[in-house]
Parts: sequence; C-alpha cells; structure tokens
Amino acid sequence: MVWLLIGYMFLFIDRPFEVWPILGDMYLERVYMLFTMAMWCIAPGKRLLPNVQHLGVIAFAGAVLITWGMSPWMEAGQVGVENWFKVLVFYVLLVTSINTEKDLRRILGGFLVVMAIYLLHSLKEFLGGRHVYRMSIARMVGVDTSMGDPNSFGSTIIYSLPIVTVFWSVTTSKLLRLGLLGYVGLCMLCILLTGSRGSLLGLIMIGGILMLRSRRIVLYGILAVLFSPVIFMALPESLQNRFHTIIDPSVGPANAIESGQGRIDGFFTGMELLAESPLVGIGPGAWRPRTRSIIESHNLYGQVAGEMGMLGIVSFFGMVLLVYHNIRTMNKLRKRYPPQSPDEEFLYRTARAVGLMFFMMLSLGMFGHNLFRYNWLWFGGILIIAHHCVLVRLKQRSMNAAPMRLPRVMPVGFPRPIGPGSGPMRAG
Repeated sequence: MVWLLIGYMFLFIDRPFEVWPILGDMYLERVYMLFTMAMWCIAPGKRLLPNVQHLGVIAFAGAVLITWGMSPWMEAGQVGVENWFKVLVFYVLLVTSINTEKDLRRILGGFLVVMAIYLLHSLKEFLGGRHVYRMSIARMVGVDTSMGDPNSFGSTIIYSLPIVTVFWSVTTSKLLRLGLLGYVGLCMLCILLTGSRGSLLGLIMIGGILMLRSRRIVLYGILAVLFSPVIFMALPESLQNRFHTIIDPSVGPANAIESGQGRIDGFFTGMELLAESPLVGIGPGAWRPRTRSIIESHNLYGQVAGEMGMLGIVSFFGMVLLVYHNIRTMNKLRKRYPPQSPDEEFLYRTARAVGLMFFMMLSLGMFGHNLFRYNWLWFGGILIIAHHCVLVRLKQRSMNAAPMRLPRVMPVGFPRPIGPGSGPMRAG
C-alpha cells in the first residue's frame, strides 16, 4: 500500500492531468484513487491507529459539511469541499495502512522525492517561458493550476522543508545529505523566482528557527550573513525591488502596497462576516461571491471565521490543539525515554518536524488562506503514525528489559528475603 499512496501523492501534488488535458479526460486521479481503495480493502494488516487526534479530524469534517450545507452559496464551494474530502480519504488510507517505522520512512522519503519532481518540473516550465506577470514582474508558478499560484506554490515549498530536517538529523550517508542540500537549494531558488514576499519571510523564519536549535548557531549565522547579500545581488533587479518592498513599500508599484493591505483587510472582513452569521459563517468557498472580491481572503484567520463561523473556529483550532497535545506527549516521552537508536530518533524528529510545519502554516496563515490545504490532514496523520511507532518501541524495550537478579552476597543494608529458613542462624 505504501507505494500506491506515494503514487497518489505524486498525482495530487504534481497533477499531470492538469498539464496534459488528455489525462484529465481519462479521470486519472479518480481512477487511481478507486484502484487504491480497492487494494486497501484486500490488503492485510490494516487497522485504525487509536489516537485522540482522530476526534479533531472528525469534528472538523462535520463542521465542513454543516457549514457548506447551510450556505446560500453551496455551488461556489462544491469543488473545494469535494477536494478536501479527497484529502480526508487519503488520511484514512494513511492512518490505517501505515503502522511501521519502515513504511513511515518510505512515505516521508517519497514525499520529498515527489516534491523534488514537482519543483524540477515547474522550474523547467518556467525556463521555457511559463510564468505569470504580476506586480510588475515575471513570477514563477507551479506546473499545476490548482495550487500553482506564486504565493501558494511558495507556501507549498516552505511546508516541505521541515521534513528535510528529519532525514538530515539521522543519516550519516554523504550521498543522502548531498541530495538533501540539493533539494534545499532548489527550494530557495524556486521561492526567490516566485517573487512571493510571504514565502521569503517564511524561508527566513524557518532558517532562523533551525539555526537557534543547532549547536553550530554561530557558524550558520556567519554563513547566512555572508551569503545572503550575494544571493540577493544575483537576482534580477525586478525581483530585488519586489523583495525590497518588504522593508520599504514605496519602492514598488502601488498594487504591491494594496496586496499587503489586502491581507489585513481579509482578517477584518472575516470578522464582519462572522458577525453576520456567527454560528456557521457564509460557507466554505463562498468568499468571492459573497464579498464580490476578485481575490480570496489571503488570511487564514479571516477565512475560518468568515466562511465557517464559530463552528469552524472551535473545530479547526480544536484539531490543531490535539496535534499540539500529541507533539507535547512525544517530547515528554523523549525526555523520559531517550532514543537508543537512529530509528527511535527518526520518530521523535518526525514529530518535531510536524510541529514546525504546523507552526509555519499558522504563521504564514496571516498572509494566506490555507485552511483547506492537504498538509493539515496528511501530516497530522504522519504524527499519529510516529506516535504509534514510539509506543510500540517503548513496549518492546520494556519487554526486553532483563529482570533484576539478586546478588549472591547481600550488600550492607540490603533487605533480607522473608520466608522459611530466612531467619537468623542458630548455634549448632
């Protein structure tokens, strides 16, 4: 099953049926998922891993259905809701099929390979002339149309970087580390070519967090200070001006200032929509028809409040809190039972990477509408699997622990056994 799931990851992320319409006419994604589900039905060893985090997913799924069903703009949100439930199906297949460290490692490795193919495919198309001209610059886009917008494309790249740290921390293979460095370099190049200011800030943020966690913080800090100006000067002047607007908005076009203001307006518009319909909001995907805006909310917090009301706020942040609970549990287990092998370290690092990914999604949510992204469910499921594998490891460790043997010569102060013949010796 693990290889079928990785295959679906490729179809979902790279979306070749959106590049070549003939594949779309064949309903490639739908046929593949139906085949995967059929194989899941007959696959041995599947079971739902017990975890309280499932309750958060169920609650949010119910909130999506209720708020969409009560929306006056159901038709506008139908495609988005259907796509989210496709992600939910993958989540179910994931947490019922993957329950070993070996398969977990394959899934995460497969995800990075799929992302590398996606970025290389997109870069090839960009070099061939495929881009969008926006904010007075040519901006790189993803090869797909669903999440290929420069800002969404840049966010997709940012959210994949924490997984790199998992493999980097446990491998001693120079070839693998070289490949990981190459992937990080590819990510940085693509983010710069998108001209996405939010993604650049996300790259700086995640780099700063990783440096603070590292023992070589001084070395990495010096390298960052030395090479950052070199990289910036290597960019075309148009991209330099674009990123300069982060500090000084006046150097860019007027629409760049309006774009930044739109993120703030998205939050306050969401609060106004929440006041109009406090319980269920206006419904998923109803932002544009309701507000008559040409763009989406560009703000996670405005999106969840405006589109799903209090029902969405409670269920979404409840789901996030349960993820935090699992990550905190993993951290406590790591302190109490330090890892004794790279395999155990891999599991704990996976939990930490998922936590970093969720933190980045919540942070970049101030600049983007990422409420229905696949990352929330896919990597929430990855966390559940890692938690299960850690518990299995600890159970095996306790079972393999050697029972305590009493020494032949009792040390001073050691309590004597109680029983027949254990009393003091009598003189013969």
